[in-house]
Amino acid sequence: MRELPLFPLHTVLFPGMPLELHIFEARYREMIQSCLDGSQLFGVVLIRQGDEALGPLPQPHRIGCTARIVRFHPLADGRMNILTVGLDRFQILDIHLDKPYLIGQVEFLPMEKPHSMELLIQSRPTTGLIHQYIRQVIDNTRSYDLPHDPLTLAYLAASLLQIEPYEKQQLLESMDAVALTATIIRLLKREIRLNQYFGTQVENPTARMN
Repeated sequence: MRELPLFPLHTVLFPGMPLELHIFEARYREMIQSCLDGSQLFGVVLIRQGDEALGPLPQPHRIGCTARIVRFHPLADGRMNILTVGLDRFQILDIHLDKPYLIGQVEFLPMEKPHSMELLIQSRPTTGLIHQYIRQVIDNTRSYDLPHDPLTLAYLAASLLQIEPYEKQQLLESMDAVALTATIIRLLKREIRLNQYFGTQVENPTARMN
């Protein structure tokens, strides 16, 4: 168990995936600066009830993902842009309110069967489906190098999918890598069919304003 500053957002961060953030609120400027000063991680958690900014601290879902700051760009008036990458899933056991932002007592949640042959077999359709989905919603003029690790591939697909945050939260909470991959494949097929029907072009899903 460890203590972790928490950043509640209307987005879900997955292990290994990038997330850009624009930090303007005083409480989160303080939190990020503290993380930078101490080379500390923070936790990204989906908001269950409440708002991201300029109000009471929201109530988060109990399972989130740690974030490491990999790029920091200070702006005027103390604002900042940061690039983070997701590392490990965690579960909140308790929350402290003695700072302007949330502090959680958390435990990490390792995935079950992350390197099994069953997962390798299950994940075989994923690469082709991701390429097809990327061509539909991001860029149909270039090809992308995708990760070979099945679990990383599943989290990439989960990050790219333009679905409701509560659906992404369910993916993050999945404890079984094989079951997660099966769900990812089903969702990719569903979204590809919908995009073929409606024709959809979306913006970069990893950029957030906070």
